[in-house]
Amino acid sequence: MLRTSSAVSRPSRVDGYAPIRDYAALGDGRTVALVARDGAVDWLPLPDLDSPTVFAAVLDSRRGGCFALGPTVPYEVDRRYLPGTNVLETTFRTSVGAVRVTDALTLPSRSLTPHRELQRRVECIAGRVPMSWRVEPRFGYGLEAPRLARHGAVPIASHRGDAIAVCSYDAGEPTCTDGAIGASFEAVEGQDAHLAVCAAHQEPLVLPARRELEERLNQTVATWRRWTESLEYDGPWRESVHRSILALKLLVFAPSGAVAAAATTSLPEEIGAGRNWDYRYCWVRDSAFTVDAMIGIGCFHEARAYFWWLMHASQLTHPSLHPLYDVDGSHRVNERELPLDGYRGSRPVRLGNSASAQCQLDPYGELLQTAWLYAAAGHPIERDIAHRLAEYADTVCELWRTPDAGIWEARGAPSHHTHSKMMCWIALERAAAFAERGIVPGKNAARWRREQRHIREFVETRCWSAAKRSYVGSADGEELDAAALLGPLQGYADLRDERVQATLDAIRSELGHGALVRRYAEDELGSGEGAFLACSFWVAEALARGGRLDQAIETMEALVDLGNDVGLYSEQIDLETGAFLGNLPQGLSHLALIGAATAIAEQSRANGQ
Repeated sequence: MLRTSSAVSRPSRVDGYAPIRDYAALGDGRTVALVARDGAVDWLPLPDLDSPTVFAAVLDSRRGGCFALGPTVPYEVDRRYLPGTNVLETTFRTSVGAVRVTDALTLPSRSLTPHRELQRRVECIAGRVPMSWRVEPRFGYGLEAPRLARHGAVPIASHRGDAIAVCSYDAGEPTCTDGAIGASFEAVEGQDAHLAVCAAHQEPLVLPARRELEERLNQTVATWRRWTESLEYDGPWRESVHRSILALKLLVFAPSGAVAAAATTSLPEEIGAGRNWDYRYCWVRDSAFTVDAMIGIGCFHEARAYFWWLMHASQLTHPSLHPLYDVDGSHRVNERELPLDGYRGSRPVRLGNSASAQCQLDPYGELLQTAWLYAAAGHPIERDIAHRLAEYADTVCELWRTPDAGIWEARGAPSHHTHSKMMCWIALERAAAFAERGIVPGKNAARWRREQRHIREFVETRCWSAAKRSYVGSADGEELDAAALLGPLQGYADLRDERVQATLDAIRSELGHGALVRRYAEDELGSGEGAFLACSFWVAEALARGGRLDQAIETMEALVDLGNDVGLYSEQIDLETGAFLGNLPQGLSHLALIGAATAIAEQSRANGQ
C-alpha cells in the first residue's frame, strides 16, 4: 500500500511549497480557494474560478501571495470538513493549548454582502495559544503588487478595478508593511477571533460587521447541509461518494451551470517537468460522466443546468464541437505562459489551454451520450436541440475516419485512437436510437447505421491486438491505453464480452500497480507521470459491471484509502510515494469514484447482497 499522510501530523514544506496532498478546497459557486494543512491559503482567483489570482503561492512561493494563519509555537494538525459541507475545520494542537480554525468562502445572503468573502474564525478550545496571520495580496497571478491603504481601521489592498479589505476582530492590531497586512495575537480559551477577506471587482467594497460575518458563516454551513441532505445515494462508501459530489459542487460555476475540470492551473503531473496544464475549463469529454453522476445521486437541478450550459456552449461552434469551453460558454481559450517559478520549479505555468483548438472526435460521442442519459431520466429534448443532435451525427459520419488528438490530447501527430472511434460509434448508436423513438429527425438514420457498421469493423480489426489480447490505444499499434475501457462502459460493448474482459485483464497486468493504473506506458513527453486516478476507478467500475464484484470491491477499498485527509483527489498519484500530482480537486477523479461506487452498489443489489 502506498504511503499517505496521517490524519494528525506536523505539516512541512519543501522550498516554501506544501505537498499537493495537503490542500483542502473551499468554494462558493463562483471561485475556489486552496488551504494547506499549515493554515495558509495559497490559491484564490478573484472574482471567478478562471480569473487572475490574489493568492497564488502554490505556483510561486516567493511572489504568488498567500494568507498565512497559525500558531507561532510548534503544533500538530488534524482537520475535517464540517459534515455535509464544504466548510473546513482545522485544529492546531500545541503544548500550551489548542485552536480551531473554521474556513469558508461564504455563500451570498439576501442582505448587502461583499462580492466574494473568505472567512476565517479562530476559536481557542484549550489553554492560551500565540497566533499570527499575514495577508500578502498579489493581484494578477502574483505579477501585480497592491496599493495598500486604510478605510478607517480596515486595511485595503487594491489594483486597478480589484480590491480586498482585510477585516479583523480580536485578532491583533493589523499593520501594513512590505506589501503585506498582518498581526499577532493570543488566542485564549473561550474567546474567538474573526478574520475576513472581502473582495470587490469593479464595484465599491462592502465592509461587514462582525455580527454579519457570524450570521453568514452559520448560514453557509446550514445551506451546504440542506443541499447534502437532498442527495439520494445511500450505498457503499457513502461518505466518500458524498465528499466527491461536494467536491464536484465546488467546480460548478453557478451563473452558467458549467462544471470545470479542476480548480487550478499548472499543478504538475511530473515534478520539475512540463506536464502542467490549465484545467479551469469545461471539457465535453466529461459531460456524460457528469450528468450520469448528478442524476444518479439526485442532483437534478445541477444536471439540468449543466445540460443547458452544454447545449448553449456547443451551439456557438455548431456543427463542430470543440474539446473544451470556458465556464461562460466561450470557445476562445488561448494558451500562454506566465513568468512564475511553478510548483517546486515545474515550468511552464500555463494560462489557457491550446487543446481547445485540437481535433478530437470523442466529444461527439460524449455529447450524444449525455443527451441520451438526460432523456432517459425523463427530460424532454427540445426540437432545436434534436435537430442539432442529428446534425452532429451527420458530422461524425464525415469525420470518423480522421485521425485526432484523442482523449489525452496528445500534442504530437494525430492518430486513429481506439477510444475516439468507439465514441463515434456511440454517437451514431444514440442518434439512431433517438430517431427510432421519433425524438430526432431520422432522414439520415440509414446512413448512421451504415457508418456504425464501418466503425465497428475498423475497431474490431485494426484496434484489436491478437498478441496482446486487448484493444490497443490506436489502430495498428501494440501500446495499451486504459481509455479503451470507456467505450464499453458507455455502451460500445457488453462488459462481459470476451474481448472486453481480456482488455481489462491486459490493462491491469501491463499498466496496473496494485489498485492503481497508469493511463498508458509513454507519450511524446516521456513516461514520468504517475498513476491516473480516474483510470483506476474505471477499472473498478469495469470489474463490477463485468461480473467480477469481489475484485471490484477489493480495488475500490484500496483506492478510497488513497484520498487525502479530507477526502479529495488530484489527477494522479506518484506510484512510489503516494504524493498527489496534477490539478486539485480533479473533477474526473471524483466522477470516476462515484461511477465505480454506483456500479458496485447496483451489482451488489442485483446479486442480492
